[in-house]
Amino acid sequence: MESTPPATMLRLGDEAPNFTARSTQGPISLSDYRGRWLVLFSHPADFTPVCTSEFVALAKAAGEFAALDCALMALSVDSLYSHLAWIRLIHDMFGVTVDFPIIEDPTLEIARAYGMIGCDAVDAAAVRTTYFLDPDGVLRASTCYPAEVGRSVDEMLRILTALQRVHRGSCLVPANWTPGDDLLRVPRASVAEIVKEKNAGDWFYTTIPDKGAA
Repeated sequence: MESTPPATMLRLGDEAPNFTARSTQGPISLSDYRGRWLVLFSHPADFTPVCTSEFVALAKAAGEFAALDCALMALSVDSLYSHLAWIRLIHDMFGVTVDFPIIEDPTLEIARAYGMIGCDAVDAAAVRTTYFLDPDGVLRASTCYPAEVGRSVDEMLRILTALQRVHRGSCLVPANWTPGDDLLRVPRASVAEIVKEKNAGDWFYTTIPDKGAA
């Protein structure tokens, strides 16, 4: 029996594949979001407890993402009408309105294009990836959680903020960084610059203040 070739994984630095799909906000294309940051996150099914908790948390934090000029977009293999019924239930149970679009992917076409699942996958159990796309539609970071463990919205916001800090290439983000903590200067790249440093290690490790998005 011939084996099915593995799906191509979307790698950091790749331009995310464009798509057009139905969503809870009407027909949308990924290219509609060029010019701003986008967090695209997927889930395997509607009406699941972990995903429900995530949608409640993300809906409540939508303003924080908007303040960072970042849109949210969800993907699920379920149908548009399933999405709408789920949103209504979330509204009735938790008093939260999910305003960001949820796109449908019943054929798993988008999930396969992004490498979330293998070409021979028979279900969507592995569709639990988050993609952080820059204003040019380029993948800058991704995370993948198992179905049993919910995403951390605080970590999503931290990753997004860190990516925005380093986007112009003027600084680096150290371990355990949170907004307001010191950043790292980009290492010096010439002998002339290195020998001018006061201390031997300053050329490659020097902290600088976090000046925010400026």
